[in-house]
Amino acid sequence: MVKFMLLIKAELDNITDLQPQGGCDDDNFRYYFKLKCTLCGEITQKETYVRLVETVPHPVGKDHTRLGKGHTHLVQKCKFCGRDGTITMISGLGRPLTHADSAAGKSAPLMLFDCRGFEPLDYVFRGEWEAESLKGTIFEGIDLSGDEFVEYDERGEAPVMTSRPSATFNVVK
Repeated sequence: MVKFMLLIKAELDNITDLQPQGGCDDDNFRYYFKLKCTLCGEITQKETYVRLVETVPHPVGKDHTRLGKGHTHLVQKCKFCGRDGTITMISGLGRPLTHADSAAGKSAPLMLFDCRGFEPLDYVFRGEWEAESLKGTIFEGIDLSGDEFVEYDERGEAPVMTSRPSATFNVVK
């Protein structure tokens, strides 16, 4: 069992608290990434997604005829070697990316993943995000798939921008 923390980074101008719409622990937000099998090294061709609201029982045994205790968010078989892997999301440890983080070139932890048999790779910024201007205006429905979000904050009388979003998965002990 290895735990991976998803860390996000972006350039934030006149904006702060960048996070998935509804918060880091929003039940319906989909986290998209590719998977690497830890046995054979095969990388999935397409992105897989997990979300907190979707769970399945933990499988036990090669044929999955017995179910283990608890639930996980993803059970998937490697198409190359046939090995089963699971990913379980651990909520409550993420936080928004702040303006101070961005100015310092730091990342913010978003979600923790308990991975067995797979390693997450290449996070994809999909879905709707939210942020707040430095003057308190809330911006929702932010699309980061195009690498840039630009808007005008009428209250603060200034442009706001999010650009160059990037993500990494770090092993957590």
